Amino acid sequence: MLKRLILTLTILLMLPTSVALADEYTATLNLFKNAGESSNLLHSAYGYAVFPKIGKAGVGIGGAHGKGRVYEKGKYIGDTSMTQLTVGLQLGGQVYSELILFQDERSLKEFINGNFEFGADVNAIAITAAAGAQAGTAGTSANVSGGKKDAKTTGAYRKGMAVFTVAKGGLMYEASVGGQKFSYKPR
Repeated sequence: MLKRLILTLTILLMLPTSVALADEYTATLNLFKNAGESSNLLHSAYGYAVFPKIGKAGVGIGGAHGKGRVYEKGKYIGDTSMTQLTVGLQLGGQVYSELILFQDERSLKEFINGNFEFGADVNAIAITAAAGAQAGTAGTSANVSGGKKDAKTTGAYRKGMAVFTVAKGGLMYEASVGGQKFSYKPR
């Protein structure tokens, strides 16, 4: 009887966690589906990686980290994480959501094989409004975000990938050079 009660309580405690995680990914994906250019490209993308929350902080030297999921033709195929190290003029912290779209099978395979990318960032974020520009080995991008309720995204594919971000909050000013590393673990 006691074993059954413990098993039942364990299942009940684990259930809301998995539902909350699934809802976090669904909510983030819906945000990008309703945010301008990311919506247009998402409908024709071969695959995508979605990161509900990436936390970033810096004072001269900065870092960022977030966990996400990777999808191929709409099917969940594995987990990913992003780690970033930056050096330059930067002060503050921020949290944002990110969506990486893969135009074709080749670009998805490049991502899941763990290619390293260097980049240069210029960003300003205050609470939930942001503006930014990036240049790196995968191309260039620019974004403007009003935050989660009025998010707007702009961008296009560069070398088979398009990256979109939406500010969730924080206060950060940045002009830095850094590198990002994505890891992938199949489902």
